[in-house]
Amino acid sequence: MSNNIARKKIDSATIISAVIVLCIYVAAFVAEQFIAPTSMLFTVLKKGATYALVAVSMNLLNGFTGIFSLGQAGFMLIGAYVYGIFTVPVAERINVYQYYNGGLVQFVLPWFVAMALSGLVAAFFAFLIGMPVLRLKSDYLAIASLGFAEIIRAVMQWDKLGPITNGSNMLRLFPSFNDFNIRAADGHVVVYLSTLVPLLIAGVCIGVIILLINSTFGRALKAIRDDEIAAEAMGIRLASHKRLAFCISSFFAGVGGAMLAMYQTTVQAKGFTTAMTYEILLIVVIGGIGSVTGSCISSFLFVAASEWWLRFLDQKQMIGSFEVPLLRNGFRLVVLRRRGPNERERTSP
Repeated sequence: MSNNIARKKIDSATIISAVIVLCIYVAAFVAEQFIAPTSMLFTVLKKGATYALVAVSMNLLNGFTGIFSLGQAGFMLIGAYVYGIFTVPVAERINVYQYYNGGLVQFVLPWFVAMALSGLVAAFFAFLIGMPVLRLKSDYLAIASLGFAEIIRAVMQWDKLGPITNGSNMLRLFPSFNDFNIRAADGHVVVYLSTLVPLLIAGVCIGVIILLINSTFGRALKAIRDDEIAAEAMGIRLASHKRLAFCISSFFAGVGGAMLAMYQTTVQAKGFTTAMTYEILLIVVIGGIGSVTGSCISSFLFVAASEWWLRFLDQKQMIGSFEVPLLRNGFRLVVLRRRGPNERERTSP
């Protein structure tokens, strides 16, 4: 009897959640058709969807497995570069790889294939570094994964890899979110889809992560998080489960990197700094460690605050003849990142 009641509650909660998500998608589609495409609202939705996916993937490690990793920016960098390398049109490669005679790769993959490949390559690198790194614990694991992110950022700018990565120069002219818009023969946009598509991509990926968390494998990860000794005594293989969780999280971080490349329309290694990882960590902490819904909501709130609502902090403000102190270019970043590098609190979901 009690099981049936619990099942009905779960079913009703799932239906309500699905209806809410559907309404959000419909609202985003309708708004995109009637509001100017240059509105900051769409900037928040596109970047927020990207950050939401990466934050949930980070939460899979930090919140549901108990692995404190700070390598998300590195895996996003891998995903962004893989996407850019394999989607730049062949005819434009001579312009993009102008210092490397058009580059080494001379073929193009469809955007969705390149995006999936971005995640797979990121997961492959996670598998390689996971074998030694996952033997570490707590802050040591965080430092090692953070070091990987910095190393991969330097490697991508290595001149010897220029024919593939374009060295320290940016990748550009690959398909972006704006290419999803449906255009007439004269080039006029008939239907705007540049915001709905990234929301759909992020929604599908987050949905897969939720299914994974609620599966038998997800319950094993939670058992590892709560007590590794008890989990091992119950027959859970700690090393393989941690490694697989690390690879899955990195896969979706790589997909998020490809989405970020599509949002920015360019890719350059110097943009994937440690500060990006701290931003994702801050989003996870604000939303609640172990909370998928919280990570999604806090992602959009963080992007809205950083890209839209708090812009006035970078500008001189006058109240009559009185000049408000401290409000100068860069003060907004000081406010947003004040707690990021030092945030180490670990709370139960």
